[in-house]
Amino acid sequence: QVQFVESGGGLVQPGGSLRLSCVASGIIFGVSRMGWYRQAPGKQRELVAYITMGDNTNYVDSVKGRFIISRDATKNTVYLQMSSLNPEDTAVYYCNEYPSLPDYWGQGTQVTVSS
Repeated sequence: QVQFVESGGGLVQPGGSLRLSCVASGIIFGVSRMGWYRQAPGKQRELVAYITMGDNTNYVDSVKGRFIISRDATKNTVYLQMSSLNPEDTAVYYCNEYPSLPDYWGQGTQVTVSS
């Protein structure tokens, strides 16, 4: 059964950092492109970053230079290191394959950037 379990969110002040983790199961992690997505209140879910099997990465313009996506195939885990956070980064963050598997969204992890 496909499952994505996200963790690591929380409340952080502007300029702060967080590291999100996502453990994937039920997929062939080693050959899957993995993505981090987010959904802010009142907005549609958007792709934030993805990483390929060969560790090539791609980011949405708003997070370039601030976020780093990485993966550990031995742990079936994908990470999102977020720094220089600002209030516009407040959202529920999800991981999934890229392109996403629409029926297998996890609970996500809430990131709130506020002073």
